[in-house]
Amino acid sequence: MVMEDSRKPYSYKEYVAGLFAGVATVVVGHPFDTVKVKLQKHNTNVQGITYRNGFHCTARILATEGVRGLYIGATPSFVGMAFESSLLFGIYSQTKQSLQGGVQSSRPQPQVIIPSAAFAGAIISFVLCPSELVKCRMQIQGTDSLVPKCSGYSSSLDCALKTIKSDGVTGAFRGGSTTFLRESIGNAVFFSVYEYVRYYMHLQLKSGSSDHNNLVDMGIGILSGGLGGVAFWSTVLPLDVAKTIIQTAPDKSSPTNPFQVLNSIYRMSGLRGCYTGLGPTILRAFPANAAAIVTWEVAMKLLGIKNN
Repeated sequence: MVMEDSRKPYSYKEYVAGLFAGVATVVVGHPFDTVKVKLQKHNTNVQGITYRNGFHCTARILATEGVRGLYIGATPSFVGMAFESSLLFGIYSQTKQSLQGGVQSSRPQPQVIIPSAAFAGAIISFVLCPSELVKCRMQIQGTDSLVPKCSGYSSSLDCALKTIKSDGVTGAFRGGSTTFLRESIGNAVFFSVYEYVRYYMHLQLKSGSSDHNNLVDMGIGILSGGLGGVAFWSTVLPLDVAKTIIQTAPDKSSPTNPFQVLNSIYRMSGLRGCYTGLGPTILRAFPANAAAIVTWEVAMKLLGIKNN
């Protein structure tokens, strides 16, 4: 993906396009995320319900809570993901332009892509952490919840207010370092895969003299975004498992070091435990990230930003 200098005066539009991409991600991916979080919380806990797999968890949610149960905690996701995605794509695009120094290259440059994506991921982790904490605490509620009903939350706002009241403002950023690591590493992987898959697919189409149209662009966006999402989560899922455990721990004195948490999970459940929720995560990763990339690229075109 090569950005032209002529885009610089319209840089705010990149943030707008990113916002639409975030909304698309939540619409497509939130039900999968709910299943993933429930698996991570319940199947790594000694007590409570243990789900056989993602399908069993989904069936339990639908049977006890209906479709609405799959979208529980979606409100902070829409707000957080829209803002986060806007920042992610905007910062990534602008940082990449800055590192290129106005010199455009037709071939992806890892020395530009990796630091740009890691920097964007690090910035958005500060937005994601509190919204994901609320989302996760809402998602582990329900009929099968390990959370006592008396300490449940009536809404996302109620969850946020109770968290701040009991733990202070810093409590909303519990799991912050883990989120920082996940987003920095994960986005470096995501954008690297996206850029290279997109580049080589366009190269193949040009060499094959294929007609280049919007449908082809959408197909490339689906594949490059989907594969980028799968690569992201395949790389950082253990950190995400640790983040879920840290953010949903009822005891404020529980460890917040992700490696300490993962070590504890490994001793109890082995490597498989560190990849709890892999099924629904990978199932979610392809369509959700494909939707994000296609929406972003379409929005860029509609806003008059050229994406070569």
